[in-house]
Amino acid sequence: MQNFFYLINSLWSHFSNRRKKQFSYLLILMLIASFAEVLSLGAVLPFLAAIADPNYIYTHQYAQPLVQILGLTTASQIILPMTFIFISAVLFSGAVRVLLLYVMTRLSYATGADISFEIYNRTLHQNYDVHISRNSSEIINSIIRKTDDVIGGIISPVLLFISSIVLFVSILIALFSINVFAALVSSVGFGTLYWLIIIKSRQRLNFNSQCIADESTKVVQSLQEGLGGIRDVLLDGNQKFYCDMYRKSDLPLRYAQGNNSFITGSPRFVMEALGMILIAGLAYFLTLADGGISTAMPILGALALGAQRMLPALQQAYGSISTIRGSQASFRDVLKLLEQPFPNRTDDSTLVPIILNKKISLKGVSFRYTNKTPWILNDIDLEIIKGSSVGFIGQTGSGKSTLFDIIMGLLSPTSGSIFVDETLVDANNLHLWQKHIAHVPQSVFLSDGTIAENIAFGCTEEEIDFDRVKRAAKQAQISKLVKGMEHQYQTKVGERGVKLSGGQRQRIGIARALYKEADVIIFDEATSALDNETESEVINTINELKNNLTVLMIAHRLTTLKNCDKIIELEGGNIKSVGTYNEIILKENI
Repeated sequence: MQNFFYLINSLWSHFSNRRKKQFSYLLILMLIASFAEVLSLGAVLPFLAAIADPNYIYTHQYAQPLVQILGLTTASQIILPMTFIFISAVLFSGAVRVLLLYVMTRLSYATGADISFEIYNRTLHQNYDVHISRNSSEIINSIIRKTDDVIGGIISPVLLFISSIVLFVSILIALFSINVFAALVSSVGFGTLYWLIIIKSRQRLNFNSQCIADESTKVVQSLQEGLGGIRDVLLDGNQKFYCDMYRKSDLPLRYAQGNNSFITGSPRFVMEALGMILIAGLAYFLTLADGGISTAMPILGALALGAQRMLPALQQAYGSISTIRGSQASFRDVLKLLEQPFPNRTDDSTLVPIILNKKISLKGVSFRYTNKTPWILNDIDLEIIKGSSVGFIGQTGSGKSTLFDIIMGLLSPTSGSIFVDETLVDANNLHLWQKHIAHVPQSVFLSDGTIAENIAFGCTEEEIDFDRVKRAAKQAQISKLVKGMEHQYQTKVGERGVKLSGGQRQRIGIARALYKEADVIIFDEATSALDNETESEVINTINELKNNLTVLMIAHRLTTLKNCDKIIELEGGNIKSVGTYNEIILKENI
């Protein structure tokens, strides 16, 4: 449990001050709810006593103020006020408990929303090298499924546990005031039995917890891979493979969840039976005592009502502990993502803006992912003049895409530096440099939205500048096509742009880059998946942009780069040659 308290403390540190205050108010509401329970339990004694022997209550010293206020003249008249008091206490107790449940549920899920958002926010702010080093299925599963596990398996159970313990202690105090022996036997007996069950089931719950955390990630992975590659799945007939992959993960997950549910809920029925046996035994011994059934009736009624309140409280406390144990592995995974550090960023107002006036310079840039992996780039020295177009060629693995990632600031050089004019690009001002860069990849990602939304990617509908959208579409030579569509810029492109051709998707990608109004546009093999005719059209579009922009291009085919001002050939992470298209063709023919 010490490890669990450490995890809870870590989670608490991620709560906002507003949420912490709300939890404090919730604790006060729990105390009020426990007082209401004690009040309803205390009201049953005079109520049952009034029914069993009205004269006893009527003549009791504590009842005299009530008798005088209401002007009661006979003992039988006391039954109605006692009934009203008892009903009022029960209704008040029920109302407070409903309010407590409502507040606890709302607060639990609101906190879950905070956690989910915080994970997503921190994840999106991680550096590119972090993203490429881990499986997206784990992140998606943690944001969606494991966050739900934390809500239903940690936050809600912890609140229920606290509420149950407060309620249990309050009821126990009330029962001790009624009958010490009965309260002692019931509390020690039931408490010991629940504790033994907790110890016995601990190992199984821990195993199920790890199973749920692991298999839920595999379920998401199988769904992503199967649906993400649906064209190949349909063509190759691989449905059985992905269904089996899903089944092998989903079935153990369901078994573990079901096992946890059984462990959590099953002791209740045993305890209810034992509670009935306890009440029956007490009834027998109390009727043998002085006063007989008339004296025993109020005490038995109060004990029965107390047991009826106490057993659910104990069951809730036990169920909460079991649920928490069954969710700890997911809890740990969520906390790891919550503790992702935000990149250190200096306030923009204290930084000198980065403006490309002359050139981009790479000085001695080398890169490798870890100390144990080979070098991908080796001591690269390069100058890119503003307004020029530079092409990059080389075999697969020569370092072209990695070099572009470094220029875009997605990866940091292992050694060496990047300068924009005379300004060093580092971790503090990197985001200022990235504002000047637009990127068109080989496979342009399109959201399942309109053409306008995909050109103004990342903008809400209210933020979209439609004049700018149309201007970018015209520059990317896709405006005529869009105008010929029924809904024009409001046309839905389908998931990942499935309703558009490859050339159309690439042109939307170019329009997106132009909408950003960046100084540098990078084309990372943006035409390699296109046929010759479509590629020629897209290249002509790119060539039309060169007057005002710095254009960097990677291409497999040298002819794609024939209009570039210079072409850089990479080999094994080194610059092999630099020249114009004609110079490189001449070298190849010698």
